[in-house]
Amino acid sequence: MLVPDMRSPRRPSHQLELFRALPGDIATRDAQDLMAYPFFSLAKTPRVRPIDFRQGGVTIRVEATAEHGMATIWDADVLIWAASQITEARDRGLEPSRLMAVTPHEILTFTGRGTSVRDYLRLKAALDRLQSTTVATSLRQATGRRLHRFSWINEWKEMADHKGRPLGLELILPDWFYAGIVDRALILTIDEAYFDLTGGIERWLYRLVRKHGGRQSAGWSFDFRHLHAKSGSLSRFSDFALDLRRLVKSQPLPGYRLGLAAGATCELLTFAPDLDRDDGLPRMPISHRRRFP
Repeated sequence: MLVPDMRSPRRPSHQLELFRALPGDIATRDAQDLMAYPFFSLAKTPRVRPIDFRQGGVTIRVEATAEHGMATIWDADVLIWAASQITEARDRGLEPSRLMAVTPHEILTFTGRGTSVRDYLRLKAALDRLQSTTVATSLRQATGRRLHRFSWINEWKEMADHKGRPLGLELILPDWFYAGIVDRALILTIDEAYFDLTGGIERWLYRLVRKHGGRQSAGWSFDFRHLHAKSGSLSRFSDFALDLRRLVKSQPLPGYRLGLAAGATCELLTFAPDLDRDDGLPRMPISHRRRFP
């Protein structure tokens, strides 16, 4: 964790302009690339084993440090907050920036977390994992041979005034992530009830379903082995398949209905919008929301 910066230097014009987080309720947005591919650990226990995904012309390698472990799908809520802020700013005709200023309270409340000291410490641990996790990917590169390498957060620091009183956080997002956000075609609105999903598989599957299924009434389907490869999960395939069947039974995904079907060589998971819901966007009081693992 970084020590508080008690200075307030004037930034030269060539440096990034500071964007302060917008107050109030804003729509929850997510980056389609992060929804479609395995970029995060789905486990609550620390993971250091890399994710090494290759499919078609797409290459993704995610590496972690032993000190912090790999960024998790719960840590990715910070990136959802950032994507939501940047998109909202552009919708209002404001100029966002990769350099963002925010209070921990704003991130925690947006993602439905508590605001106790323990929650603040968990948020800081999440920021450390996001910064220390490194990604190399061919996505959005001119040729699959060239990889873009980055961390989910370039750097972050705690700010304080001259008396040591906290002033919040400043963080810098990587170019690759920011470019995907400012391109409106690569952003989707997601259900804020996503933050209530407690399991890593549930969270990963909701994002995948929202990305591919969208609002198509006919739905979509994937075979189990394809899903296992796309999840980046360390679980055995048999255990992963059991998890999928459990999710079909419990139906936890907001706005979607899951099902099973027989495939040519493997079981299929089917999904389609849940037409029994008014708008597919249920809401839950913040007091019922979950915390960082």
